[in-house]
Amino acid sequence: MSEGSIQILPVVMCGGSGTRLWPASRDSMPKQFIDLIGQHSTFQTAIQRVTAPQVFQRPAIISSNDVRFIVAEQLAQIGVQADIILEPIQRDSAAAIAVAACHAARVYPEAIVLVIAADHVVEDVDAFVTACQAAIEPARQGHIMTLGVVPQYPATSYGYIQPGKAIKGTDANRVDRFVEKPNAETALTYIDQGFLWNSGNFLFRADVMIEELERFQPAILAAARDALERATIDLDFIRLDEEAFKQAPKTSIDYAVMERTERAGVLPVSFSWSDIGTWGALWDASPRDHDGNAVRGNVEVLEARNSLIHSDDILTTVVGLEDVVVVAKPDAVLVTSRNRSELVKDLVVSMKAKQVPEATEHLRMYRPWGWYQRIDRGSRFQVKRIMVKPGGRLSLQKHHHRAEHWVVVRGTAEVVVNQDMVILHENESVYIPIGAVHRLTNPGRIPLELIEVQVGSYTGEDDIIRVEDVYGR
Repeated sequence: MSEGSIQILPVVMCGGSGTRLWPASRDSMPKQFIDLIGQHSTFQTAIQRVTAPQVFQRPAIISSNDVRFIVAEQLAQIGVQADIILEPIQRDSAAAIAVAACHAARVYPEAIVLVIAADHVVEDVDAFVTACQAAIEPARQGHIMTLGVVPQYPATSYGYIQPGKAIKGTDANRVDRFVEKPNAETALTYIDQGFLWNSGNFLFRADVMIEELERFQPAILAAARDALERATIDLDFIRLDEEAFKQAPKTSIDYAVMERTERAGVLPVSFSWSDIGTWGALWDASPRDHDGNAVRGNVEVLEARNSLIHSDDILTTVVGLEDVVVVAKPDAVLVTSRNRSELVKDLVVSMKAKQVPEATEHLRMYRPWGWYQRIDRGSRFQVKRIMVKPGGRLSLQKHHHRAEHWVVVRGTAEVVVNQDMVILHENESVYIPIGAVHRLTNPGRIPLELIEVQVGSYTGEDDIIRVEDVYGR
């Protein structure tokens, strides 16, 4: 690679469901795809941090199959193209980074690989890019670099790094040791001793990471290589081979390599950084009013202090409370103390065990063609609002247990029912009998919105028998 050419291949990791940020984050729309701060999701802002053409190669995304269309849609919204690699099952960060290293070695063999998480918040993009450039030289020398954030307070939710000897000719250091999340007293001691927060951002030569994986975790490397070699192309996605990938032991890159290698390095950085792991962390990272409140949405407060209050829809009021979190969604409300908000994860585990649907699903469910949102549901009926993007097309399908009635409220619908096709405009409707093979398409230039009324003995989503689907589901 010639001097002055693009040097860094960014890889954005999109795993995780962010259960500590329930009810905003759920399996159907994890936290990294939600606009928790600002107008873009943290995934989109992570992508935007690594798109400077003079510094970065075309990015790669490693994501789960379930959110692939959300990834593609959010990339399109910000006008960025990327290689989207799909994990058939979750095997933790070691396997994902092994795939990233093998992908880089194959497509950009001379590039330095940068691995970042999709759910981190970095306000100073220029400082982040400068840090990445400063980490190139120690990475070229064969070090697996991390960005170590100078602590802003004695955090107990982050791991720490103890810097060691300086790396010659750079502003970086070797890593003496990584330490787990401490208690508050130990965190203060770490700060006094010059420890850094472990941001989980890695920068390395692909061949170096491959060598260390071969040394410490050959089974993970073999599974990643095999899964990538046997990968298939599905629309715009690179789909890893499931049989090969599931052979990878499930472990983090920290345990697999970073805590064992002698080649770990750290570059101290001082920009503001957060992984937004809890509602308390989101409060820390959010702009606040003169009373210390981070308020968003349809909210009114009176004599409330140092609290986070979010509401998407219904008027949410908080009076006379301090250090609380109140999050109101159309179908769920969370109230917790700010310093105990990490317990939300345990709450979600409990609700999943009880099969509470709100634990994993939002009222609005996103699909590659648009979205649908439940309005009402009762015995033998369900009412939905449906939006289909211009050019979007639902699968050709049928139902064994329900009939449907569609009423167009905006846009134009092309509807196929058995052998018949009809074009519908606003305030026109069509009836879909039980068992009829049907399809809905938006042939227009504006979003199509309609109301769907389902009536029958069963209205679950698993009563969809797909005959044909342009999205390969």
